[in-house]
Amino acid sequence: MRVLFVYKDYFPVLGGIENHVKYLAEGLAARGVSATVLVTNTERKMMVESRNGVRVIKAGRIADVSSAPISFDLFRLMSEQQPDIAHLHFPYPIGELAYLLHGRARKLVVTYHSDIVRQKYLLTAYKPFLKKLLARADAISISNPTYMRNSPFVAPHADKCVVIHHGQDLTRFTPTAQSLARAQQIRATHGNAPLVLFVGRLRYYKGVENLITAMREVAQPARLLVVGTGPMEAEWKSFAQSLGVSERVCFVGNVSDEELPAYYQAASLFVLPSTHPSETWGAVQIEAMASGLPCICTELGTGTSYVNLDRVSGLVMPPREPHALANAINELLTNASLRAQCGAAARERAWREFTHTAMIEQTITLYERLLER
Repeated sequence: MRVLFVYKDYFPVLGGIENHVKYLAEGLAARGVSATVLVTNTERKMMVESRNGVRVIKAGRIADVSSAPISFDLFRLMSEQQPDIAHLHFPYPIGELAYLLHGRARKLVVTYHSDIVRQKYLLTAYKPFLKKLLARADAISISNPTYMRNSPFVAPHADKCVVIHHGQDLTRFTPTAQSLARAQQIRATHGNAPLVLFVGRLRYYKGVENLITAMREVAQPARLLVVGTGPMEAEWKSFAQSLGVSERVCFVGNVSDEELPAYYQAASLFVLPSTHPSETWGAVQIEAMASGLPCICTELGTGTSYVNLDRVSGLVMPPREPHALANAINELLTNASLRAQCGAAARERAWREFTHTAMIEQTITLYERLLER
């Protein structure tokens, strides 16, 4: 079976969808599937490489418009591929247009990661092509059933939607002597205070400003660790200073994959305070849950509150309400029994529902079913 994945970027570019495509491609390759990834390069020249059994074709990039890489090479390269399955990861309008014009796969699968939320002018222009793409798809893969109800584009095609959880390799979040020792060092660095953890790219829709505001009401001596970098970093650092909480908010920066589990093990709880439906899943919640952390997330009508179940694996709060966020943090920090109960349920749910092996098995089953038709 030959499978072609199409998106804008691939590892070593980091991001939720990029990681998801990597898990899928490498997992399928390990199962004997011929996996090719067609993406754009970070520069103008085209290149082809092999990564862990996956053939990666990177089309030359000439510019970026609204976070979408523009590449003329992508259209030519698309016409040269003849896979059994083309698996597109939406949203990436250029890749989808290239497939509509030049795609030659036997079957088309679209993983619908998110509605286009912020770039409304782009959506207005692209809407006819999006509708055509979803009508042409043989199957639409979604991470959770919420999209069948809430997305105006997915809902009309509910009959060909398949729910496949976006799983991860959770084994690296199993505590080791080394990670536990490092977790102890992290706690000591912060005076052994209770640690509230955020992990993610510092983008506008992550809502970290609300979490920083909430820290004014969170009981002392708890501290907030913000792991990650991004375009909002400088603004949010200044914001913390302006509120007088900079001593209780530590911007850690990027942390290596090897060290990240120790941060989860050092923390008391995890918070994903996202404010826009661009946050469709929140893979970092699964990492935290697999580590036994109770989670606090916001209700966005997407998958965040599907992954983290209210009063089961953590708490779900309304978005853009720092006071409610602070109350939730205080409740978990002061109620050790609830914190332990949610943490145990979180770990069990993560390992039962959100492993990469389950995702790969379900994806292969979908491909085989489509090709049998």
